[in-house]
Amino acid sequence: MATKLGLTLPQTRQYDIGKDVPDVARAAEEIGYESLWVFERALFPEPATQGLYGMEGVPWPDEYRSVAEPLVTLALAVSATRRARLGTSVLVAPLHGPFQLARTLGTLDAASGGRVVAGLGTGWSLDEYAAAGIAPFEDRGKSLDEVLAVCRAVWGPDPVVYEGGLSTVNSSVVGPKPARPIPVLLPAMSKKARTRLVDHADGWQPVAMGVEQLAAEWRALRELAAERGRTEPIQSVARINLRYTPKAYEGAERPPFHGNFDQIVTDLVAHVEVGLDEYFFEFGGGPRDAEELKDLAAELYTAARAAGV
Repeated sequence: MATKLGLTLPQTRQYDIGKDVPDVARAAEEIGYESLWVFERALFPEPATQGLYGMEGVPWPDEYRSVAEPLVTLALAVSATRRARLGTSVLVAPLHGPFQLARTLGTLDAASGGRVVAGLGTGWSLDEYAAAGIAPFEDRGKSLDEVLAVCRAVWGPDPVVYEGGLSTVNSSVVGPKPARPIPVLLPAMSKKARTRLVDHADGWQPVAMGVEQLAAEWRALRELAAERGRTEPIQSVARINLRYTPKAYEGAERPPFHGNFDQIVTDLVAHVEVGLDEYFFEFGGGPRDAEELKDLAAELYTAARAAGV
């Protein structure tokens, strides 16, 4: 059975969001991609108050200067597609009010006929937390826990009742309900985060940054699941942040998924051996416009399938 492949939707400033998102979504589904993904970047602090991913001195990519809101982007893709699953990778859950986020995801799933996948994380930007004003950065793990609990309550049977630190839902009818239970995926890099995933989520959503690292993390997660008595399978979808170049990458130490499509597909074949369910591609700020993104996505899909992926 072929490995499932997905593609991220256009969200950055070189795109006409209202026109290009449905266009790329429709084209990707026609090419054969089985899932479409969005990410969240709420603002671009200038001057920077912290480095990328919180690492001192690492600049934010210029493409982060304007990123379309992820759930609005997914809504634009709903009516343009029929089969492709629509996922977030990731949505910074504590930037959103838990109840309203649960309602929005539930409505999207109902509208799409049961195709939403909720990839949720805690994020790292202090500026985004300050701007959102929902919860302090220091409480990000606790806030994610509450989002997970509120989502389960809101998506479940009526009457919905919930009481927590951020949300209180008195006995109420809350609809529309999702068309089916929405899968919740978490990145889960630390032992604490892996425990949250094993106990409260449906799947894992890592970034593919090397075969050995990915395999080791996947093994650690499954071992923890066995230790904690989890019997449900863990769904797995890996994000591939590729850096495509028409010519082959010639550096001595080529990072994974950097280079031309022959090199990228070679990396993909190796990563697929780890055994995850699905991999999806993020072209980043490379494509000039939607037409180039569609052309590159088609060429990569064809090359991957030709290589037996």
